[in-house]
Amino acid sequence: MPQPTPHREPFGNTPDGRPVDLWRLESASGVSAEILTYGGVLHRLTVPDAAGRGASVVLSLPDVPAYAARSPYFGALVGRYANRIADGRFSIDGRAHRVPANDRGHALHGGPDGFHARLWQAEPAADRAAVRLSLLSPDGDMGFPGALSVSARYALDESGTLSVTFEAVTDRPTVVNLTNHAYFNLGGAGSGDVLGHLVEVDADHYLPVAPDAIPLGRPREVAGTPFDLTRARAIGEALAAEDQQLKNAGGFDHCWVLRPPARPGEPRRAARLADPASGRTLEVWTTEPGLQVYSANQLDGTLADADGHRHPPQGGVCLETQHLPDSPNRPEYPSTVLRPGERFTSRTEFRFTHLPSTRAEQGQ
Repeated sequence: MPQPTPHREPFGNTPDGRPVDLWRLESASGVSAEILTYGGVLHRLTVPDAAGRGASVVLSLPDVPAYAARSPYFGALVGRYANRIADGRFSIDGRAHRVPANDRGHALHGGPDGFHARLWQAEPAADRAAVRLSLLSPDGDMGFPGALSVSARYALDESGTLSVTFEAVTDRPTVVNLTNHAYFNLGGAGSGDVLGHLVEVDADHYLPVAPDAIPLGRPREVAGTPFDLTRARAIGEALAAEDQQLKNAGGFDHCWVLRPPARPGEPRRAARLADPASGRTLEVWTTEPGLQVYSANQLDGTLADADGHRHPPQGGVCLETQHLPDSPNRPEYPSTVLRPGERFTSRTEFRFTHLPSTRAEQGQ
């Protein structure tokens, strides 16, 4: 059976009056996604629980003004450089560049006017549940060199897997690091925090950080630390450990260095998240070398969605597939330099299933 084609509807205006659209993707599995042209935001991602009841598993805000004024990157496409660049400074081929600092003296997620705050152009697929967003970032945009042409394709397949595929080309050497910044709560809107979620990350090393969130240097082994997520562990249990790294970041806000793929360029599993209460599970597959896990340490209950559900501390968890933070200044990390004639590509898949035990309990 063919997939339903995307549906478009208006979703208000940007602060300067430009219209914003919402694109809805649906699948026979019951999973659906709503994407905004403002910031490329994944506004809703509805997934059935083990009993078949649907709920959105990503944190959201009610409207465009809220996203523009106070969103902590909820669901946004972030770039030109996701994560941090120390002091907002880097060099390519001996030429220095500077990005405006917007986080403790460093550049975060491409600067204050990054891709999360842009109006993207949308082009739907004619025969499947997919929409392609595109953006032209001019030479010098937020201090980055080169005109960068970017696309992000959201696609939902029949099984309910949501994929995000990025492509980018440039006319001058630049740096590129793109990701989706969804905050996941598999319990659904209004279910509280994610401390009871079980998280597993397919990585044997992570990057320790200073109190300003800049990596201290080379990756460190996770063994014997709260960052050992090689087996499923409750988020709350890990965050309760006495550890200086957790104190530095106020919880998880660290990059795990993923195990290399069996075949270069093909997605491999990066993480698994499970909510025993609802039975929902999420596997994240990616082509990227790193996974930034952020435990929503700065949420304080003041933000709410369109239904009035407030987002408490640790109300979600981000699983951001990306290159490593501050790579432009770290030659020992995988390179993020993109040159003319090259094409940046990245693919991440969000695959949903249910816990077998919960499914069995529902059938009793």
